[in-house]
Amino acid sequence: MDPIGVAMPLIHAQLAWLAHPMELTAAAMKLMDQGMALQRHFALRSLGVPSAEPIVPHRDDARFTDPVWRSQLHWDLIKDAYLMLTRSVQDMLYETPGMSARERRRAAFWWRTWLNAMAPSNFLFTNPVALRKAIETNGESLRLGFENFLDDLKAGSVRLADPSDFSVGGNLATTPGKVVFRNRLLEVVHYRPTCAKVLHEPVVIVTPWINKFYILDLKPKKSMVRYLLDQGLDVYITSWKNPDATMADIGFDDYLIEGIGEIVRVARELSGAPKVHAVGYCIGGTALAMYVAWANRHFGEKAMPIADWTLFTTLVDFHKPGDIEVFIDPQTVRYLSQTMARQGYLDGKEMATSFRLLRSNSLIWHYVVHGWLYGEKPPAFDVLYWNMDTTRMPARMHAWYLEELYMKNRLVQANDLEIAGERIDLGCIRQPLYAVGAEDDHIAPWRQTFRIMDLLGCPRRYVLSSSGHILGIVNPPTKPPKREYLAAEVKAGDSHEAWHHRGTHEAGSWWGDWMAWLKPRCGDWVAAPPVATSAFPALADAPGGYVLER
Repeated sequence: MDPIGVAMPLIHAQLAWLAHPMELTAAAMKLMDQGMALQRHFALRSLGVPSAEPIVPHRDDARFTDPVWRSQLHWDLIKDAYLMLTRSVQDMLYETPGMSARERRRAAFWWRTWLNAMAPSNFLFTNPVALRKAIETNGESLRLGFENFLDDLKAGSVRLADPSDFSVGGNLATTPGKVVFRNRLLEVVHYRPTCAKVLHEPVVIVTPWINKFYILDLKPKKSMVRYLLDQGLDVYITSWKNPDATMADIGFDDYLIEGIGEIVRVARELSGAPKVHAVGYCIGGTALAMYVAWANRHFGEKAMPIADWTLFTTLVDFHKPGDIEVFIDPQTVRYLSQTMARQGYLDGKEMATSFRLLRSNSLIWHYVVHGWLYGEKPPAFDVLYWNMDTTRMPARMHAWYLEELYMKNRLVQANDLEIAGERIDLGCIRQPLYAVGAEDDHIAPWRQTFRIMDLLGCPRRYVLSSSGHILGIVNPPTKPPKREYLAAEVKAGDSHEAWHHRGTHEAGSWWGDWMAWLKPRCGDWVAAPPVATSAFPALADAPGGYVLER
């Protein structure tokens, strides 16, 4: 992370306020009024007179939920003073005169990150819950907390889960299958069918290479892979290699041709089907969109190997890429590119840290407080373990991705981007699309993922799931239903508002809606194919070897 890139928005914000003394005076007066309200509240409570809270935590702020933060006067004052300062600073930054909206958001983000770190709940002597636990346990909570601190120090980051609770291939990624193809970039996992008959045309899943593929094959009840198999589908998935410095020159076009192109070829040849039904998740979906456009140009309509495609929380228009934009500017991209050029890759821990900073209270400080101050063991939560299981990215590929997509946004400009010898035009795609966004997604905001609908001429269906980037997708059917979704076909010229107004709201998982759309397109029912053949022999049991690489 570039320290200069972090400091500059903060410096610009301070200079902007100094250059506008009238606005600064008005903001100072507003802060003074809030301070007076806080003093009045404190005085009334000191006299035993009931007083409404001058400021209350946001609904999703779990730091001050313990009743002691309200019941005892001095803790109430500490909490309210902190919240008042935090809100005032944030409001001022979002109202900074003479700065662009993007620069305001960046300045507000870095100030918020610092203010979150300085919360009274993060320190032993200003956290009444931690002090109470220390007294109740005769200091045992502090001893356990120090052990957790040392374990985190050894791990190099605050652990979200205890690694000893999980094993990939042991209690995670357990769906039976075989690795039937391997090259320098990926292993292709073909899963063993669970039905005697399957739909002839297989499903090919392109997972993001910024994480391990088993997010779609966690425990059996959460596994999308197992769900698809039980629906009678023939399933193949990408397991990407965790690159090292020797793969520094691997490019994005290699991921398309040696990655997506190869899993499509393997699935077609092993199944004997003329076409496959492709699925892409996150950056895997971005790459799949490129591949589908590329294949339309390269193969032509008759030889096109993709029958239809599905995208999960996928950006193709990077104009407003969500909260991640605070890390994306020319100086930061240049800094990252230079760093990657020296070591040959981007370390996955660096990217994981960036994503955790976007939600620092819930993904960093919550675990600091509960682990270090309360002495609690990290939770046994499979999604959090997967989140810690980071991967690296080749220098050339990731530098190109940041520059061409995030900085220049060239994928949405017809024929402006050339990859693997073809000009990319999303408008030439005619294969039907099913796309899923997530309502609370801060990595790929759903309104921005909807932008692909404006760029395509093919039949389109869009689904908006509740929850975020992961749990909006890893969303199996449950009774009673945990989540909900909105779904509708996208008509020509639809804005996201028009689509949302027309959409049908349903309780439960969108997986059933997807199956109703997908399964009728997958051909006839045939005898389940072998998992491996002489042409594609079993190289290893699922989940394979690449997923275990550190």
